[in-house]
Amino acid sequence: MRSKILALSKNKEFKSLLEQKKVSNQYVTIFFGNLEGKNSKKLNISFVVKKKIGNAVKRNKIKRRLKNIVNSAVKEMLIKLKYSYLVISKPTMLNSEFKNIKETLIQDFRKIK
Repeated sequence: MRSKILALSKNKEFKSLLEQKKVSNQYVTIFFGNLEGKNSKKLNISFVVKKKIGNAVKRNKIKRRLKNIVNSAVKEMLIKLKYSYLVISKPTMLNSEFKNIKETLIQDFRKIK
């Protein structure tokens, strides 16, 4: 059974997550925490790629990579559904191999308790 992934939609949701806990590595910074009125059966996650990283094609490539990694982590039940997540990518992600990015992100999702 695959859980549906929902994106954060309101400005106050983004702001409240930015004030809560975070985990960082060379590719991304993951902000996570509890949001009020969140459905715990669905994964609340959003991906942010800054315009400084590149044009739209490069930014969308990064988002596709992140979504693919999160989908595989959800299948393996490595992501805790009780939290909401905000994943902000860094410029180093563009030129790195997918395998390295996936291993690093999965380690970070395991750290989150």
